[in-house]
Amino acid sequence: MRRLYHQIYLAFVAAVALFALLATGLWALGPHDFEPGPFLDGVADLIGDVLPSADRPLAEQRAAIDKLASRFPTDLTLRDARGNLIVAAGPELALPASALTRAALATPPGDARRISRSLVLHAAPGDVVAALALPDGRWLLVDHHRRRGHGRWPIGAALTLALLATAIAVAAYPVVRRLTGRLERLQARVEDLGRGNLGARVEVEGRDEVADLARSFNQTAERIERLVHAQKDALASASHELRSPLARIRVAVELLGTETRPDVRERIARDIAELDDLIGEILLTSRLDASPVLEHSEPVDMLALTAEEAAPFGAEVTGESATVDGDVRLLRRLLRNLFENAERYGAGSPIQAEARRAPASEGGGALVWIHDRGAGIPIEERERIFEPFYRRSGTSEGEGGGVGLGLALVRRIASSHGASVRALPREGGGTTIEVRFPSVPDPGS
Repeated sequence: MRRLYHQIYLAFVAAVALFALLATGLWALGPHDFEPGPFLDGVADLIGDVLPSADRPLAEQRAAIDKLASRFPTDLTLRDARGNLIVAAGPELALPASALTRAALATPPGDARRISRSLVLHAAPGDVVAALALPDGRWLLVDHHRRRGHGRWPIGAALTLALLATAIAVAAYPVVRRLTGRLERLQARVEDLGRGNLGARVEVEGRDEVADLARSFNQTAERIERLVHAQKDALASASHELRSPLARIRVAVELLGTETRPDVRERIARDIAELDDLIGEILLTSRLDASPVLEHSEPVDMLALTAEEAAPFGAEVTGESATVDGDVRLLRRLLRNLFENAERYGAGSPIQAEARRAPASEGGGALVWIHDRGAGIPIEERERIFEPFYRRSGTSEGEGGGVGLGLALVRRIASSHGASVRALPREGGGTTIEVRFPSVPDPGS
């Protein structure tokens, strides 16, 4: 895509070029207010008074022609009334038959001139040939190819315009580059803010509209940062505050004694455990949002870690050693949530897990798969199940013991490790959750 400063700069240059083109066209094609024929006849009469008559010696006529050619830098050819060559100064110029015809028409019997006998035979940029009909019937052919005649663009004016165009082009570049450079820096800060860097600010330069835009961006970013921090602080405070009444409820349930119905005690305990899990996941999600960069990272063997987390669920684990850089506690939570999800929605089917190294052709890294034989996930829900508090179609609140944050937290943890997670259909029925970790950089590279 063409950069903005290129477009502005090219607009300046194109404007100058268009101006030069139009000015040249108007100069070269502008109307002329006089008819050249009568003017040339007058010039021919004056030259006829200067030149020796036709009956003078040839040498005398040659000397006069040479003198005229030197005084006016032109090529001259003198011919008789029938077009035969007399003398020439420079290349010999031909007289076409059309000139003789015009002369015959212009001089009827009685010598009453009707039209101009002299005429321009050829005219082009840098090359003008005129035929002057002298009073005694001779022809003087004049080639103006060495001169800059009327209607031509003066070289001084052309050079001046070229210098003007160059000056405008050179002067315009830093102006447009400075303008678009400020816009590019503003764009970079907007992208930083979009990536989660709430402290992104842009330097305010100048006093124009771009400076106003930068100032507005800084104010907006500051308000967003305050609101987000306030929301996170409120969420964390509320979660901490909920822990205390939960503990008191748990103690109260224990003090109810054996007289209370066991089913009521079990239901209360299950609700407390669900609420406790919800608070824990909210706290962890809030911590990941507040600090997207891992506080602690070390090499972790995903095959061994998957086998440890699979044991309480009786899941079968296969694969090979695959090392990633990450936080062991967060990766344990990721695997535990995946196994709980497979157990919850797997309809009692055996859970299988795999951990392998990704092929070099796919960028390397590690792959972890959790398989179940449940009802599967419709294609339109395979992304939505990773949204917070989203419940799959046909699942009522509280059904299955989930709180709606398990898979959302899985994606947050994966993202903090530079990994991706997605739901895939399993061949033969069921669902596969795939987590793809990036390759571990070689310490020696």
